[in-house]
Amino acid sequence: MSSVKIVLPGGSGLLGHLLARGFSRDGHHVVILSRRPGSLPWPVVAWDAASLGAWAAEIDGADVVINLAGRSVNCRYTPKNRDEIMTSRLASTRVLGEAIARATRPPPVWLQSSTATIYAHRYDAPNDEATGIVGGLEPDAPSAWRFSIEVATAWERAFDEAIAPRTRKVALRTAIVMSPARGGAFDVLLGLVRRGLGGTSGDGRQFVSWIHEDDFVRALQWIIARQDVSGIVNVASPVPAPNADFMRAIRDAWGTRVGLPSPAWLLEIGAWFLRTETELVLKSRRVVPRRLLEGGFEFGWPDWPAAARDLVSRWRSLSRADSISAP
Repeated sequence: MSSVKIVLPGGSGLLGHLLARGFSRDGHHVVILSRRPGSLPWPVVAWDAASLGAWAAEIDGADVVINLAGRSVNCRYTPKNRDEIMTSRLASTRVLGEAIARATRPPPVWLQSSTATIYAHRYDAPNDEATGIVGGLEPDAPSAWRFSIEVATAWERAFDEAIAPRTRKVALRTAIVMSPARGGAFDVLLGLVRRGLGGTSGDGRQFVSWIHEDDFVRALQWIIARQDVSGIVNVASPVPAPNADFMRAIRDAWGTRVGLPSPAWLLEIGAWFLRTETELVLKSRRVVPRRLLEGGFEFGWPDWPAAARDLVSRWRSLSRADSISAP
């Protein structure tokens, strides 16, 4: 596509950096909306993610809006954190809808973050956009996991309710984006492997749905270019892997056979100390991207073992670069 203006609300985190870097490299103009403007390689405009303000001028005349706003779910689900997780997603989505509705030149396309966690915890069959089962009622899932489903369904409902007749809307049910960047999911998993702790989690049967960072950026570029695509799209690799195989592939890529397993009871204790939830590792997210595949999107990294080798190589390159630049 020719050069366009892309606005990334909540784009100061890892996914925002991936998208901003990818779009800028292709010659597009990127603007990030952030509650904590800082020094970034791209223009950053302040917003509170809850009320209309001067930032709305960036929406008027933009070509693409990709909403990434929302408090991290990597925390304990205390009442305070639950309220912040839910409120941050609903408020930012609603106020973006207001800005688009008031715009003289509304953006032609609005991509809205959602999550693959909306689907049921299951082993029997994959969840695609047409036949996937929304979770919340699984008899074998802890009741605490229902909160994530409540958040995801409320988030998508707020998006659906936004009145934007001149804007194509796409809800991105995104799996875990795997990037070698520090602090990301892959960095954490590789850290366990490097310390000899990257064995099977729980019984190892739960599926891990994932997508390589390159395919994540390319998938969103593909969706933006495809004017016939709207509604729900699963943004995930076509080959989710059971946790045991998933962790083995990281160990193989790193070059180690040692990986102490973590039974569910030990994960509960570890999650408590790390102030997070075991849902992030024990829920079976068997999600497949039916619409991307049927639309002809070609994944560069469809299989996890090859993707893991590439990510380990990139991680090592980043580590070398960091060591060279360190004083």
